[in-house]
Amino acid sequence: MLSQYIADTYARELLTLPEGGIGYLLKDRVNRIRDFAAALDTVASGGTVIDPDVVQHVLSGSRRGPLDNLTPREREVLALMADGQSNADIARVLTLTDAAVNKHIGNIFAKLGLGPIEENRRVRAFLTYLQAART
Repeated sequence: MLSQYIADTYARELLTLPEGGIGYLLKDRVNRIRDFAAALDTVASGGTVIDPDVVQHVLSGSRRGPLDNLTPREREVLALMADGQSNADIARVLTLTDAAVNKHIGNIFAKLGLGPIEENRRVRAFLTYLQAART
């Protein structure tokens, strides 16, 4: 499975399958071709490859916070948003396109339950980030 998000149900189902050849990788983390190819070879030969964030998520169980559904890249983007960086600054710092930054920010808003008509979504995302950092 190659996913943009950690889907708790799918991760638990994959980990309980009796047959071999299981993989759960996050798209944000398969940017190195050699690592991705090695993971594919492992799965093809009956092995198991699970992204460390997926394992941590599954093992953390019910101790979930509002930021737990964010990918590592989305957390980076949100941290830069919280630092007051503009979208253009975030793109420059993370070496992303403006479109990629906009997509990540849209995903952050969606995962935090901040709908498209919600006022001050950026501020509310920042406040959620701060509150999660305190716990």
